[in-house]
Formats: sequence, C-alpha cells, structure tokens
Amino acid sequence: MTEVRFLPPAARFLKKIKDKRLKALFQDAVDKIRTDHTVGEAKSGDLAGIYGYDIFYNKTNYELAYTVEYANDKIIVVIMAGTRENFYDELKNYMRE
Repeated sequence: MTEVRFLPPAARFLKKIKDKRLKALFQDAVDKIRTDHTVGEAKSGDLAGIYGYDIFYNKTNYELAYTVEYANDKIIVVIMAGTRENFYDELKNYMRE
C-alpha cells in the first residue's frame, strides 16, 4: 500500500480536529488519495506539482493539499490541511520557506 507522510502544518491541523465526523472525512480523503493520487485537482502556476482535494462539511469548505514523490515506491506527502479561507495563500507562503 502507498505510504502517506504528513508535514507539520497538516499534522497540526488534523490533530486539532475534535469533530469525529470531520476527522473521518479527512481520513476517507487520505484513503482515496492513497488509492488513486489523481482524485485531487492538479494545481498550476506557483503551485504546480501540488494536488488539492476538497472536503465539504457543515457548510464549510476544507482543503487538503498533497504532492506525490517517487522513491522506491510512490509516497503521498500531505502538505497542508485546513479551511478554504486563505488556504492557498498560506500554502504558497509555506512552500516558499
């Protein structure tokens, strides 16, 4: 099975989630991405090489940003997770660091 790694911004956000249903939705998203990494929308421009996966819950849009690395096998790297508001600006800032 494809390995999944979480970078610190994603791990922090996912650890803070208290709502079990929302946590389950994020887990389902990671499972879908693990099965087929192309389910997310491929980004372009500054974020080329990154995929975004949308999660809608309780009238709020959440995002999951990830990339795929190829070593011996395919590895999914979850870069960031959070609400849609300012998500891509924060992602661009993180990628520049």
